[in-house]
Formats: sequence, C-alpha cells, structure tokens
Amino acid sequence: MTVTVTLPALGESVTEGTVTRWLKQIGEHVEADEPLLEVSTDKVDTEIPSPAAGVLLSIAVAEDETAEVGAELAVIGTADAVPAASPAPPAEAPQAAPAPSPTPAPAPVTPPPAAPVAPSPAPAPEPTSAPQVLAQVAPVSPAPAGPATPAAQEPALRGRTVRMSRIRRAIGDNLKKALLEQAQLTSTVEADVTRLMRLRNRAKDGFLAREGVKLSPMPFFVKAAAQALKAHPVVNARINEAEGTITYFDTENVGIAVDTENGLMTPVIKAAGDLTVAGIARAVHDLADRARSGHLTPDDVSGATFTISNTGSRGALFDTVIVPPRQAAILGVGATVRRPGVVRSADEEVIGIRDLVHLSLSYDHRLVDGADAARYLTTVREILESAAFEDDLYPAAGT
Repeated sequence: MTVTVTLPALGESVTEGTVTRWLKQIGEHVEADEPLLEVSTDKVDTEIPSPAAGVLLSIAVAEDETAEVGAELAVIGTADAVPAASPAPPAEAPQAAPAPSPTPAPAPVTPPPAAPVAPSPAPAPEPTSAPQVLAQVAPVSPAPAGPATPAAQEPALRGRTVRMSRIRRAIGDNLKKALLEQAQLTSTVEADVTRLMRLRNRAKDGFLAREGVKLSPMPFFVKAAAQALKAHPVVNARINEAEGTITYFDTENVGIAVDTENGLMTPVIKAAGDLTVAGIARAVHDLADRARSGHLTPDDVSGATFTISNTGSRGALFDTVIVPPRQAAILGVGATVRRPGVVRSADEEVIGIRDLVHLSLSYDHRLVDGADAARYLTTVREILESAAFEDDLYPAAGT
C-alpha cells in the first residue's frame, strides 16, 4: 500500500508552508517518524516526519515551492507496495582467448667500449665568512604564519544576490506592519547590577552542577521583567483593533529574541512570571538550542504577551527595539559594562567600579503613556539592583 504525506496544520493562522529542503530523495528508504523534509512558515521552520516506513515513491512539491495546509507533498510506498527487484540473469562465462604464438627473441647486441674520460681538476675552495658557514650548517626555520588576511575570511554572502527566505520576508513584513500601525517610542534607564553579577558569580558553579545548564545573566532579566509586568499590567496588554477593546493579560508569556542562522526567532517562555530563575534558565537554554537547531514547533513561538531582546549579548550598549505586532511593549537589554559610578552608602557618596546596564523599553504610545513606561522601567531596575534572587537559586525554592 501507499501512504500520502500531506502538509499538517502548523499553528494558529498558518495556512501554507514552503518546502525548503527534502531530506530524502525518490527511491530512498525512510523510517516511520524519521524527518522527511523541512518546511518554512511565517512563524517557524520545522521538520515534517514520515507517517510510515517505506520508500519515497514521488515528490509532489519541489524545494522552494509553496503548498497549502492539507496538500499532498509526497507518496511513501510501504514494504508490500514496493515491488521486489527481479534477480539478474546469470552472466555467461567468458571464453578463453587463444594463446599467442611464440616470437623468437632478437639476438643480443654488444655495445662498443666507451672512451675513457679524463678527470677534471677540482676547483680551489673560496674563502667563506663565518656567517656564511653558519647559514649553511644551521637549519632555516620557516617564518611564522601571520594572521589571516581579511580576504581569507571573507563572508560567504559578500558579492552575491540570493533569494530572500520565507522567514526573512515574514520578519520584515511583521516589523514593518508593527511600525506602520503603532505609535512607537523608546524610554531608557541605567541599572547598577553589581550586586546581581556578584551573586551570579558565587552561584554559577553550583548551579551548573545541579541544573545542568549555565547560569547566564538573561534569566535574571526575564525574572525581573515578568515580576514588573504583574505590577504594571498596562505594559502586558494588547489592543484589539476590530473590537475597539484592550486585553490586559493575567499571565506573563515572555518571548525571547534568539539570533539564528535563518534569522531572528522569538520562542516564548510560557507563564514566566510563575517560574524561578532556575526554571527560566532551563527554559531559555532549551528554547534557544531548539531555535538554533531548527526544532521549534509552532506552539513554541506563539502566545507571547511581552518580549525581551538581549542585544547586549552582541555588545550593543542599548537599542530602540521594535514592538512586535499584537503586543504593547518590548524590553531591550544592553551590554553590562564596568565603569566608574556613584555608590551611595548611608550619608556618603563615593566613586567605585560598578557593573552598569541600559534597559530600553519600546512601547505603543496608543496604549502605554510615557509615565507608565518610566514606572515599569523603574520597577525592573529596583528588582535587578536589589538582587534578591537567593531563594530562586537553590533547590529548596522549587520551580
């Protein structure tokens, strides 16, 4: 029998997908649930598994072609549908070729004796200086290889024109739509995270041994942002254009922007406001790994009520990030840098080396006022500067 491979539903509002790569070719065997092809949609790139074991008999949608949900992609022939190969006829034994008749060997020819050659007098040795002698005796080491020139490290895209991927088009269309439809602006504060960085440095080795993932600064920022959303629900909201209403969410589903080879992906930490730093760290590690390996599901990238973009991980001090569609705000986290800062202790103010970071909140001014944005950023800063995360970092806290 044969089994038809169709394009499955890949999430809410996804109606079609583009085949980006076939992982099997016609005539090749595939196991049940083995990845058969890769499909790109407006939300995510994903693999489509084979519904049955067998041989790929035909491909209905070629690479770079688009198909509707439910459309036929390929046909798999199961074991009883693939005809067995007929045995090849036995090969005839080759006939022996007749032996060639012997040919008499030619008579040997004696060469004439060679004329004697008079020996040449040896040339007189020329005087040699000491450096020349050392140069002849000591081995010469090759010059050490210098750093590679920029041309040797030239990016693969330089000087090329390539097709825009579906993901790249979707990213561009969504961000352009958001800018055109929203009244966006950005507010920025600076936070002193010296105490937080010290806490992280003390806890990171034990955290890695216990949780199996590294403790980066990102989970602390997600935790602070989610806690502040509970206190400022106007930032965790959505405008319903058609109905003329506003929805204020009762959960904090935080999208995290992940830089991948295929473009920016934004998987979502569901109910981030109810997780500890340890729970958020595991979620960030899992989602980022699957985003970079292309194993996110449509559910992984849907349902965000708020987003965080950690442009500081690539060295940017701050950024005016764009608010995603159907959200009210996005938090940009800049690079943490060490520089002199004022430290207040009791009645004294001194200058010390501090860990400082810029936090930028881009927001839709139709929904969020400047005072709302400032209050939200102030709360995030206070949570980070207090660094009261000890209970989150140890097993007794739970997740």
